[in-house]
Amino acid sequence: MKNHHYKTTVQWTGNKGTGTSGYKDYERSHIIKAENKVMIEGSSNPFFRGDKTKHNPEEMFLSSLSSCHMLWYLHFCSEAGIIVTDYTDEATGTMTETANGSGHFTEVILHPIVTVTEESMIEKAKQLHHRAHEYCFIANSVNFPVYHVPEVTVG
Repeated sequence: MKNHHYKTTVQWTGNKGTGTSGYKDYERSHIIKAENKVMIEGSSNPFFRGDKTKHNPEEMFLSSLSSCHMLWYLHFCSEAGIIVTDYTDEATGTMTETANGSGHFTEVILHPIVTVTEESMIEKAKQLHHRAHEYCFIANSVNFPVYHVPEVTVG
């Protein structure tokens, strides 16, 4: 078994001068940094007083599931001789907020639209989504269902 270690820095940038003196007295803005990478500006969801122009944790979480699935999928397609020329996923997720204000995701649905070079590749290309799901590190780390509804076309 191999262990892989990751490190990021999250720095709050929303102090308007009085810190968290009141619920409405601070911004939810922050930056996310990882060594030698572009900084990401984050905030909370606008429903929770966040900045709608910045990425929120729920969107980034959904993107992590989607991109992990895609990367495994492309890997398995390349091994199987399936030539993918385009891949887009408009992932959706449902988070349920509980009575006490906490919450959790209840499901995520990936909607990958894949373009392959030959019609003979379509069925295998659809099947490989199941294998990608089995291998996805992020999907294997969550406690709710991650579904995928793939569409494969020839282009």
